[in-house]
Amino acid sequence: MITLKNVTLRRSAKVLLEGASVTLNPGEKVGLVGRNGAGKSSLFALFNGNLHEDAGEYYIPAQWRMGQVAQDMPETDQSATDFVIEGDTVLNAARQEVAAAEATDDYDRMAHAYTGLHDAGEYDAAARAQALILGLGFKTTELTNPVNSFSGGWRMRLQLARALMCPSDLLLLDEPTNHLDLDALVWLEAWLKKYEGTMIVISHDREFLDAITNVTLHIDAGKLVRYGGNYSKFEDMRAEQMELQQNAYSKQQDKIAHLQKFIARFKAKASKAKQAQSRVKALDRMEKIAPLLSEADFTFEFKEPANLPNPMLSMSGVSFGYPPPEDAPEGTPPTVIVHNVSKSVLAGQRIGILGANGQGKSTLVKTVARDLQAIGGEITEGKGLNIGYFAQQELDVLRPADTPLEHMIRLAKELGAAGKLSNQPTREQDLRSFLGTFNFSGDMVKQAVGSMSGGEKARLVLCMIVWQRPNLLLMDEPTNHLDLATREALSMALNEFEGTVMLVSHDRALLRAVCDEFWMVSRGGVEPFDGDLDDYQRYLLDEAKRHREEAKEAAKAPVKPAPVAAVATAKSKGDTSPKVKKELQDVEARLAVLNGEGAALESKLSTNQHPAEIADLGKRLSTVNEELRALEERWLELTTLMEG
Repeated sequence: MITLKNVTLRRSAKVLLEGASVTLNPGEKVGLVGRNGAGKSSLFALFNGNLHEDAGEYYIPAQWRMGQVAQDMPETDQSATDFVIEGDTVLNAARQEVAAAEATDDYDRMAHAYTGLHDAGEYDAAARAQALILGLGFKTTELTNPVNSFSGGWRMRLQLARALMCPSDLLLLDEPTNHLDLDALVWLEAWLKKYEGTMIVISHDREFLDAITNVTLHIDAGKLVRYGGNYSKFEDMRAEQMELQQNAYSKQQDKIAHLQKFIARFKAKASKAKQAQSRVKALDRMEKIAPLLSEADFTFEFKEPANLPNPMLSMSGVSFGYPPPEDAPEGTPPTVIVHNVSKSVLAGQRIGILGANGQGKSTLVKTVARDLQAIGGEITEGKGLNIGYFAQQELDVLRPADTPLEHMIRLAKELGAAGKLSNQPTREQDLRSFLGTFNFSGDMVKQAVGSMSGGEKARLVLCMIVWQRPNLLLMDEPTNHLDLATREALSMALNEFEGTVMLVSHDRALLRAVCDEFWMVSRGGVEPFDGDLDDYQRYLLDEAKRHREEAKEAAKAPVKPAPVAAVATAKSKGDTSPKVKKELQDVEARLAVLNGEGAALESKLSTNQHPAEIADLGKRLSTVNEELRALEERWLELTTLMEG
């Protein structure tokens, strides 16, 4: 178990925890909550040993293995699979011991080393790693891609997979859902529910916390309070606790006033001096109940749109995608992701856009926002259409070197030049005042955006959108860096907005609160989704299961006839030359032999053998698996070549 006893924790001069005591039992799933800056990440630093208590006692079992997501951006040309496998610290240690044992003539040591390697899961490590990678939204074709070929968000997903790969008794997760979309989030949620160790997670996603936690730790004003239950139960219990505290404070204030009145009245009278003095002592001994300080929750609202065209826009046979890269050869066709969409977006609609990763949700939103050109078809905009666009990457619309005030001044000038101002005041003081309503006050209006937190940047984008008085809101993952209070404020503002909303989000609480219909982007098209979010979650889990089964079948393909049949039906556009076919047949035949030999060796290793025999078996199994890996890669190359 983890125990904190009267722990004080500081960062520089700031006291984050003072006299904190709490116990976390093995196997508990803990949600760590509190406002930004309350000390959640610092408490994580205490748990993982990067920070030490300034006072009090902290204990974590020395034998506990810890898993956590590294925050650095990996720069390596390792394949995605190998990178994730390296997260298995037990397997790494077993591999090192085998290498050390093989350098000696100690057969007993070699036998133990190979048994340890087998127990550590050497022979299914690749399959385990790939299941994690696929679950987090990667494609089967990306399993062997180098890590540094992925964007930052995808590399952080690989760091998450690496952390999950690590056998652990304690798992620390700091905002694990930030770089995930809904399909990957649902998969992660299902995986964490099965995790058997102790887990502590920081998250601003209330549905995620509700699904995976059974204990909540709340940091507030230097105090650490434990609540039994998930986030929703914590909210209920805290509300009750706050009401009781307020009542107790009021009663105590009445008592204090009564005592002070008695003291003031009788302290000068000799006959009452003793009683007055006793009341002074009682007042001094009284443990003061703190007044309930109202939490300054952030709220805002969208202004009434200047007009509401109906329909907002119409799409006729539209195809969405990306133009060819600038360095592509002349004549390279564009990449089309979604085909032949004919739909209208009406005034007042609340549309949630669903779809698995990579299906084209963001591409659709970017095209409607005019950031991308439609590949084909026609988009007709209603007269007076005014789009407010929240991009998934805030820096797509922000300039790191500029201040919030400079962003607002530039926005006012651009809208004024385009004749799109709707009676908004544009003086600098007016813009300062408006920024203040989004908690940008004092020196913050002159602070470079690049030095701000993700939450502050997201809040600035919201501020700029609201000021424009849009009638169509396009929101692509607006909650990625928002805390729970700001998410709640956004949800309320969207509900009261009189225009049209198109929302892409992995925040199910926001989708449930805002959207009353859903579009599904899937298999190159857009169709209405007849169901609610619970139906969609079941659909995603079924899809994830289907993909895992397909991946398993693909891994087993060389020893089964199915891949051969698939190859035989390959289109003529691929390379179907006799040479390629012959090599593929040879590879498949050799794979069949090696798989059979590997299975036999594993069976022998699981029985009692002489140490020297175990050492020989282990060496041979290592050789077989190395050859298997190389041949499987060649098999993939050949089948890809034949399919074109």
